[in-house]
Amino acid sequence: MSDQTVRKSSIGRTVKAYITLTKPRVLELLLVSTVPVMFLAQGGLPNLWLVLATVIGGSLSAGSAASFNMYLDRDIDAHMHRTENRPLVTGEVSPRGALVFSWTLAIASTVWLLATTNWLTAALSATAIFFYVVIYTMILKRRTEQNIVWGGIAGCFPVLIGWSAVTGSLDWPAFILFLLVFLWTPPHYWPLSMKYKDDYEDVDVPMLGVTRNASQVGLQVILYAWATVACSLLLVPIANMGLVYTISAAVFGGWFIYESHRLYNRAVHGTEPRPMRVFHASITYLTLIFVAVAVDPLLPF
Repeated sequence: MSDQTVRKSSIGRTVKAYITLTKPRVLELLLVSTVPVMFLAQGGLPNLWLVLATVIGGSLSAGSAASFNMYLDRDIDAHMHRTENRPLVTGEVSPRGALVFSWTLAIASTVWLLATTNWLTAALSATAIFFYVVIYTMILKRRTEQNIVWGGIAGCFPVLIGWSAVTGSLDWPAFILFLLVFLWTPPHYWPLSMKYKDDYEDVDVPMLGVTRNASQVGLQVILYAWATVACSLLLVPIANMGLVYTISAAVFGGWFIYESHRLYNRAVHGTEPRPMRVFHASITYLTLIFVAVAVDPLLPF
């Protein structure tokens, strides 16, 4: 193998490692809750350049928050099977490199959104980074079982960012969708904490899956799932949603609730809870709900 080939391979691995710092799979989910809201805020098809600009800025912002998170959690990531292959653990990226990368993305996202959207959108983006890095990662995550409840607020900001990018302001539909994501986050993440209970226990992170038994976690998942679906239906009168969204919220919400009850029932009866089934169902549910949010304003009924 030539030196040039080796260098190209090394550069490729380094680029891939830095991309991994941004948690691309989480990034996809955040963008799912940004773009559809822009359709709703516009009442139809928004300016495509504005959508692209917001997606770019939002991606940089979310990537920055994720990278800061990996930098701050590198000590516990090394002891968890789920995270033991992250770039800062394997040494593919140095702590200094990750920190510089995180700050670069944070500054770039703020400047970009300020230049291409408006000051409110840029401020919301910066606040989301602060909330995820400082409030969740540095303060709540290792101290309380309610960490994902309040720390999860950071993941709700893309809804506000999408709305404000279009309108330059905030309104009730955006706040309802913000609340929907807030209520959705615990029943989305707590099943994951059940799956990786031993990992979190080993590093003394008090996720609910560690501090409570499976049936107690299952009950909390049910309560939040019901609250999420109820919140989704509030959007119908507040944003004057049509049949597509109304039917989607009812049908997909019913399925999400069913899967939550199934998790609880299996835990109560002493069978394998299969928490990842609810985890994946929650992702599908949120994706479908926001697809309905985008499609509904485009249709006449």
